[in-house]
Amino acid sequence: MVTLLSFVIPCFNEEESLRLLYEGIVRHTPCPYEILFINDGSTDASADIIKQLRQADENVHLISFRKNMGKSAALQAGFQTVKGSVVITMDADLQDEPTEIPRFLEKIQEGYDVVSGWKVRRLDPWEKRLPSKLFNRVVSALSGVKLHDFNCGFKAYRAEVVRQVNLYGELHRFIPVLAYRNGFSIAEIGVKHNERKFGKSKFGLERYLRGLFDAMTVSFLSKYHLKPMHFFGRFGFYSTLAGALLLVYQTIAWLCGQAIAGGFWLSLGLLVLGIQLFCAGLMSDMIVEKTFHKRYFESYVKEQM
Repeated sequence: MVTLLSFVIPCFNEEESLRLLYEGIVRHTPCPYEILFINDGSTDASADIIKQLRQADENVHLISFRKNMGKSAALQAGFQTVKGSVVITMDADLQDEPTEIPRFLEKIQEGYDVVSGWKVRRLDPWEKRLPSKLFNRVVSALSGVKLHDFNCGFKAYRAEVVRQVNLYGELHRFIPVLAYRNGFSIAEIGVKHNERKFGKSKFGLERYLRGLFDAMTVSFLSKYHLKPMHFFGRFGFYSTLAGALLLVYQTIAWLCGQAIAGGFWLSLGLLVLGIQLFCAGLMSDMIVEKTFHKRYFESYVKEQM
């Protein structure tokens, strides 16, 4: 039973769609709600319209940024403020269909912690659909989380999930991956996708390149965030072993009267690199132990009586 449903909606210059979105959410939300609009530095009348909605409905709230900070920052601000037991994120451009809200809640009530939307029939130009498909396949391979659509902003979370994520850059696409890393269960449902009625998209193709870099970060953190020595130590071992074997070979060659030329410096460089990688792993483990270990342990506890 959802006691309070929180909506977190980032918006940037979406003045034409905000009232229609609000009306759709209210019409199709079957439980008590709060709607938190994050005005991400809009230069149109978006903030004024949200304030008018607030005057008519005290369940509407507004956070305004001084300048455009991006979707991750907007979601992070909303996640730190919401009070509901379940949180739904939506885009403000009316491409997410409010009639799908009850289906997200049904999936959450089945026991899942994260329910991710999948725009099965995406009504966007091919130049956006094709890179998105490639991006989703690459991210699935890197992260190990098998979702069809990481880019869909229509998602539902249990409150404990959003309290544990720390978003920056383009990480808003990878919240399911971050949740999976912490042991939360994930489901995906197909959702209706609408054509954009007003304005134009705020995202270009460069977002996929930025997202790919962030996918690499998430992949690394997913595997090694609590055991960095397993990463640095592996390459340190290979480098040290290669340097040691090369040094042994050169020593034997020198004893046999062969010239070793500059190979000595290569072997010495590999040995030094290996030692540096080992030291990096040890220092990273110390940082994890002192700074994060207790917090991550607490995040893994599902129930305590």
